[in-house]
Amino acid sequence: MAGRRKDMLICRCEEVTLAEVEQAIAAGAFDVSGVKRRTRAGMGLCQGKTCGTLVARIIARKRKMDVASVTPGRARPPVRAMTLSALAMRRA
Repeated sequence: MAGRRKDMLICRCEEVTLAEVEQAIAAGAFDVSGVKRRTRAGMGLCQGKTCGTLVARIIARKRKMDVASVTPGRARPPVRAMTLSALAMRRA
């Protein structure tokens, strides 16, 4: 991502930029969950399905490590998108 614009969106759901992700890493985030806590990347509608891999790649590049070594974010229920009516029916 060398030469990329710092205002490039990494997480479209939460509008988190490359600069914000890099700042979180510089502040000590060493995994996807750490970036998520500092920036909200991965907290939107897709729950990190879109940006999680990209955040991991940025961490690996900045920390000079293999992307497979970066701890991925943890999935939280619901694991897939649900409508409120479907959720209400499950609780009835």
